[in-house]
Amino acid sequence: MTTSTKNITRCSWAGSTPLMQAYHDEEWGVPVYDSRELWQHLMLDGFQAGLAWSIILNKREAFLKAFKNFDPEKVARFNDADIERLLADPGIVRSRAKIEATINGARIYLAMQKSGEDFSQFIWGMAGGKPIQNKGAVPAQTPLSEEISKALKKRGFKFVGPVIVYAWMQAVGIVNDHSEVCFRRKAVQAAKP
Repeated sequence: MTTSTKNITRCSWAGSTPLMQAYHDEEWGVPVYDSRELWQHLMLDGFQAGLAWSIILNKREAFLKAFKNFDPEKVARFNDADIERLLADPGIVRSRAKIEATINGARIYLAMQKSGEDFSQFIWGMAGGKPIQNKGAVPAQTPLSEEISKALKKRGFKFVGPVIVYAWMQAVGIVNDHSEVCFRRKAVQAAKP
């Protein structure tokens, strides 16, 4: 499904608000190769579990402030007082489990880095090193999202089920799920690392 505004055809989900349109038009599906940025997106998508992406997108600035711009070094040092501070912050999703998963996710990310394992190479290696150009119906999950989910869970990451992982794969351009008639599809497809 698509939506048209002013002779621009977008994916159907993108037409709901100016913020969603901007996210669709400027970010969604553009391949991300930076390890820290990939991790940040994964943590935000974890907060989406059970919620609509629009909720997270509307709170993204508050999340960035609350989690120190998702600097893994800083987030990994968060303690019980930080958890309580975050649980009292109305600007973010106040889920203890998701907050703790993000702190733990920072520690896992840093441990991978310390052992010489690059998060971007870890993820993109499983994806074959280049974006997948999906055509047709958009699935909720795929065998690849299941594989990546299992690999992340094995490392200790939480809120990384195959559906969340697939949404994250779409967001960071591991898969291009722009509609075949969406004006962004070809631009995203042509994006270079």
